[in-house]
Amino acid sequence: MQPLAQLGSALLRTLRDHLRPLIAYHLFFTLLASALLLPLIGWATRGLLAQLRRTVVTNDELISLLFSPLGLIGMLVVLGFTFLIIYWQQAGMLLVAVRPKNNHYRLAFEALWLSARRLPALAGLVVLQVGTHLLLLAPFMAALAWLYSTWLGGLDTYYLQRVKPPVLWYFIACALPLVLAWMALAAKLYLRWLLALPLVALENRSPIHALKRSVHLTRGWHRSIGAAVVIVLLLVISLPIIATLTFDSLVTPLLWWLPEHNALLVPAMFAYLTGYLLLTLAITFIGIVANALLSACLYLQLAHQEMRPAPPSATITSGRFAWAVELSVLLLAGLQAWWILNSFELRDNVKVIAHRGSSMVAPENTLSAVEQALLDKADYVELDVRLSADHQVMIYHDRTLARLTGDNREFDELTREELAQYDIGSWFGDAFQGEPIAGLDEVLTRVRGHAGLMIDMKASPGAEQALADAVIDQLRKETDIRYACWAASPDAITAHGACGFPNALMDMRVATMSPALVGYIKSHAPELRVTLLAQLILPGTLDRRGFDALGLRHNRISEEEIRLAALYGYEVHAWTVNDRARMSTLIDLGVDAIITDYPDRLRALIEERHALSDGELLLVKLRNWLRQ
Repeated sequence: MQPLAQLGSALLRTLRDHLRPLIAYHLFFTLLASALLLPLIGWATRGLLAQLRRTVVTNDELISLLFSPLGLIGMLVVLGFTFLIIYWQQAGMLLVAVRPKNNHYRLAFEALWLSARRLPALAGLVVLQVGTHLLLLAPFMAALAWLYSTWLGGLDTYYLQRVKPPVLWYFIACALPLVLAWMALAAKLYLRWLLALPLVALENRSPIHALKRSVHLTRGWHRSIGAAVVIVLLLVISLPIIATLTFDSLVTPLLWWLPEHNALLVPAMFAYLTGYLLLTLAITFIGIVANALLSACLYLQLAHQEMRPAPPSATITSGRFAWAVELSVLLLAGLQAWWILNSFELRDNVKVIAHRGSSMVAPENTLSAVEQALLDKADYVELDVRLSADHQVMIYHDRTLARLTGDNREFDELTREELAQYDIGSWFGDAFQGEPIAGLDEVLTRVRGHAGLMIDMKASPGAEQALADAVIDQLRKETDIRYACWAASPDAITAHGACGFPNALMDMRVATMSPALVGYIKSHAPELRVTLLAQLILPGTLDRRGFDALGLRHNRISEEEIRLAALYGYEVHAWTVNDRARMSTLIDLGVDAIITDYPDRLRALIEERHALSDGELLLVKLRNWLRQ
């Protein structure tokens, strides 16, 4: 314990003596990386993705894309540049930590210049260290892929997340020992090579010589070094958690005592955000510096038998430039807080879309799930449709009947009459025993006058246009029924409740993952609103004028996507969102609709927000921004 205590003391004293030059270097490096390196990496990444000539990527296509030769090369390039930036930043901080000078900003500039001159050697070290870790990971990944194929191959991801069948736990039980074994080997290799970066940065050694020298210096010290690394890691992880909880428990409650007047509330929010951003910047800086100083102190102890560099002269003063650098941090935080405050809109206008009906209360894609969605006050009920063998539009998700019925036959091999004999409710619970596969016409009858439908096209290969034609034909028949209903109703109020909006094509939505099918549907039924569903969108490849809404996985939605939607005039739909906090965050981000398995949860959240005053709602929006 004594060596660890001495190391900790040396680390703290080094941080105290070099705090200002470390802050200066951190700001200079961040400015350089933000202005030059990150745009360059972004440009290279976009250029690489543009070569793929793909627009919308589904789950299966994404996996195929990532593991294609071009995708693997792209990931390796991005990974290499990322680690090079990290190594460059750490090398500069090492130079600051071991070279006491009497001028803070000059030391920071010298460290930036000297570390930049070592970029070729740092790049070689990245290739050797990161490449070796990737090679070490490869056999474990191959084993995990084989286990996944053996246990989970062919199973629907949504089914695994929701039902969590025993086979999922078998896979986890087999995979966990492999993951732990890889972690142990990777940790041992990391500790043996821990001093390679200081040796390259401080002694100008070649990457290979630095790795060999690091192995020699750390021999016999693995336990002590490992303990030090774990302690620093725990500090880096726990510090933001503790600081955030403390800030939220001491400062955030004070905001609720403010009067509901924007003249007081906005400045208070400005001060609150500025303090929070300063705290975030400080914690990030401490985490980065702690790792660099640990490497510096270990290097000095093992290579030169010194616990820490010589302290700077007592005559050193901070200087005007150092104070200017520190004041710039305050100014930056203040400008960010002001920009955040001015980016909020005090409006909540989001549609509730029940995913496969209320599929957490009733079996998915059934009339029972539709009934429950109506009780939960959903604006739209999202349902999956397929064609039967006799070209009837039926409500079902999977290509085969295996998951819900145990029958391995293809869905489109059976007629509507045959499909109606299957029970797709018993798997969910005894209360739903005997629930049949319903037709689109039955669902349209049930939601008439109560909610709209989002009809998700699940066509078999080659049958996309046939399914689209059948759905459009069914909606036109529904339109005729509704007009007849309106004609027979005594007044408009009664007609609207019993018959719904007359034109069913304008009242409903369809959804697809095929950009080509979007164009086909719009050409045959221009008034029908179409949502394009996508896992992610490769930059610069999507024609954003051809659809009415873009449906994205909720973790893919950003401020840039909301900006583009406003620019091109389409809606943004988030799927599938079941967490209240995430729902609230997406509402404040500006999405137009949220697809959820819990429509009652989203409806309750919307009603709660409508009951808030403007000041209270602003606080909620600020909190949601902080969550991001």
